[in-house]
Amino acid sequence: MVALMAGSVSAQEPVSQSRPQRTPEEEALKQTTRLVRELEISDSVRIDTIYRMHLKYARFRQKGLTRAENMQRMQSIYDELKLLLTPEEFERFMNHPAEQPRHPRGANVIVPNRPTQPIERLSKDQR
Repeated sequence: MVALMAGSVSAQEPVSQSRPQRTPEEEALKQTTRLVRELEISDSVRIDTIYRMHLKYARFRQKGLTRAENMQRMQSIYDELKLLLTPEEFERFMNHPAEQPRHPRGANVIVPNRPTQPIERLSKDQR
């Protein structure tokens, strides 16, 4: 039985190697396509600018970043998108309904309509 378990463990590849890694160009295209579709952007100049921004950060990501560097990279992406998108588009991007709200970790973000106390502690009339 031990031999069977050892054989099955050695036959499995690590999860990171089971999926082919995308090139920076593929990653940038995927991210840009998703953003353009999500926000319904049709201006080709803006789409090209967004693609080039995604490509820059996809190439930077390949360098094997530390957690802090990756957090800074994500914050830089948000900051740059804030300049490239209209305020309405950026708001829709940050609060897309199909996903969790996009907020950089560590950012002091106040989430509206969220009780400050645990729900168990609220009285019935406060719920």
